[in-house]
Amino acid sequence: MSNSPYETYETYETYEPHEAYEPCDPYEPYETYAPAYADPVYGGFDAPSADLHSAETLGNGTPGAPGARADTYRPAYETRTLPGLPRQNPGGPDEPAGSRAAARAAARAGSHRKAARRRKARSTERPDSSMRRLLPQALVVAFLAGGTTAFVAKDKAVELNVDGETRTLHTFADDVTELLAEEGVEIGAHDVVAPGPGTELTSGDEIAVHYARPVRLTLDGHRRQVWTTARTVAGALRQLGVRQEGAYVSTSRSRRIGREGLALDVRTERTVTVMADGRARTVRTNAATVREAVEEAGITLRGQDTTSVPQGSFPRDGQTVTVLRITGGKEVREEAIPFQVRRTEDPELFRGTEVVEGAGEPGLRRITYSLRTVNGVRQKPRRIGAEVVREPRAQLVRVGTKPRPASVQGADHLDWQGLAACESGGRPDAVDPSGTYGGLYQFDTRTWQALGGTGRPQDAPAAEQTYRAKKLYVRRGAGPWPHCGGRLRG
Repeated sequence: MSNSPYETYETYETYEPHEAYEPCDPYEPYETYAPAYADPVYGGFDAPSADLHSAETLGNGTPGAPGARADTYRPAYETRTLPGLPRQNPGGPDEPAGSRAAARAAARAGSHRKAARRRKARSTERPDSSMRRLLPQALVVAFLAGGTTAFVAKDKAVELNVDGETRTLHTFADDVTELLAEEGVEIGAHDVVAPGPGTELTSGDEIAVHYARPVRLTLDGHRRQVWTTARTVAGALRQLGVRQEGAYVSTSRSRRIGREGLALDVRTERTVTVMADGRARTVRTNAATVREAVEEAGITLRGQDTTSVPQGSFPRDGQTVTVLRITGGKEVREEAIPFQVRRTEDPELFRGTEVVEGAGEPGLRRITYSLRTVNGVRQKPRRIGAEVVREPRAQLVRVGTKPRPASVQGADHLDWQGLAACESGGRPDAVDPSGTYGGLYQFDTRTWQALGGTGRPQDAPAAEQTYRAKKLYVRRGAGPWPHCGGRLRG
């Protein structure tokens, strides 16, 4: 009911019932369909009972969502004035309610006609034209989808542990070598990488890098340098296969080993048997020297006591060490020093003749010996010192160089060998019991020297004695040998 005293009627255009609601073209995208009851002015639906699924589908399928395609439709009352309905201040507060209703009706009618014309136009299009329009878009979507899939496939999530520090990272590296280079991890000759360099990477792999550390190891007296990837002393000993039970370690087993390394002295526990005072003692020890092992066995070394092996040597496993109990003292002995003989040539003497001018005298030496008794057994004395008490005096001897005569005329034909056998038994150095006569022919010293001989006859060579005997025979005949002279003539 209007407030006007006269009843006002709204005029509507002729309604086309069947054409406005033809079925949609199967090749037309659903979003271009605009139902007639959609109000272009208020952006909603006239009837509260309108079906939401018949509304226009915008971008991503949300009605009225931001970013949807812009609607170029303009209501008829915005562009023209319906016949018989003059507009005064359209849309203003003073516009009659009947005028606004008429405008909305006109707008709906216009939208119906436009929708009908679009459906007719679409029904005449060829289906393959729509496919040609959609094909480039599908190719672009497929290309983007494939590139994204390849990008995701190349990306790998791996866990990298570098010397105990673990971190999870994403990488495009194909293998372990590329990953380490990408992360700036340098590997030395003794470092360990697991899995090894060059191993192909897949997502979820765990890569561990263990840096090697130099250790200057002295193990049971043997020194060498080794490399270990362990980060503590205990781990290094396990890695090197060193038996730790009962062992001496020069530093704490829990000490961390830096990249610079360290020096490590290890002495494993060994079995050593010590023999002392008639008794054997076996000990388990990690001693550094034999002396320490003996002391651990409860044995004390006193005075000159020593061991069968050097006390400063390293005790070996299974070694037997004998303790030597030593007692002893010193002894001084005197010994003669032999004299030298100095010979000089004398041309006045016949060859083979030697004359002693000065008798020699031996010297005297005092020697000190060490006397030892080891475990009750007396040892051979050991010389520990010597001093000369008296120097020896040399003996002087003259040696003849004068040639001997070949023979003595008138005496060469006699049996001198038979005479010598009778007088001295054929011995050139023979001396009678009184000491007056000597030699082969028992000369006295005066007669010998009168014949040109020197010294004593028994000291002269046998040839010279025979020569002097021949000279004596020429002078005095066989008289000097009253008992044996007859032998000269046989």
